[in-house]
Amino acid sequence: MGVGDFGLFAAYVTIGPRRSVLLQASSPVFACIGAYALFGETISLLSLVGIVVTLTGIVTVLLESGVTIEEKLRASERKRLGLFFGLISAMGQGFGVVLSKRGMYAGVSTAMNPVSAALIRMLWAGVFVWACVVLAGKLPETQKAAGDRDGIKYTAAGAVVGPFLGMTLSMVAVADVEAGVAQTLMSLMPVFIIPTIWIIYGEKTNLRGILGAIVAVIGVAVLFLA
Repeated sequence: MGVGDFGLFAAYVTIGPRRSVLLQASSPVFACIGAYALFGETISLLSLVGIVVTLTGIVTVLLESGVTIEEKLRASERKRLGLFFGLISAMGQGFGVVLSKRGMYAGVSTAMNPVSAALIRMLWAGVFVWACVVLAGKLPETQKAAGDRDGIKYTAAGAVVGPFLGMTLSMVAVADVEAGVAQTLMSLMPVFIIPTIWIIYGEKTNLRGILGAIVAVIGVAVLFLA
């Protein structure tokens, strides 16, 4: 979780959010690889079709509008570095889900309570992140950022919705279905953003984005039928 988030945020400032999230959409591939290595977990042909269709829809949504000039400059300057960070993020997300599932079933026949699993994952990720902050000498900058009330307010709200609710529900999902399928469903974030920004900001998406969302939903339907 810690390594994956570091990779994602580093990719954000290197190649921009669009390409970063696009690379992160490959996380189900790493989840499938990890699940096969640790559990011998295989995915049925119908599930594989559902994953491919869902990821196709997600990629279509992410490519719905043109890349900004700023993103072009970032990509031209540090494209390889950004690609590396993006893949690190995807690997962290994919392998992290598999390792969490392994921990939930370690030595027992039934899964650990998802809330407990999420808490353990976040605690160790927090220890890792704080250790990196201290070793990198970034503690003064972190203390300064903590004085931004608006930043703290929105970050705290995001922490409740994301790392708390999202992480806990992801542990519920990964306990009951194949890791690759669960990670594919968790990668639908770009699709859910469309109605959110439409309602909150009045920002409408174009036809490509809508079609991508429809394709992603069809892929999810296939996954549930598998």
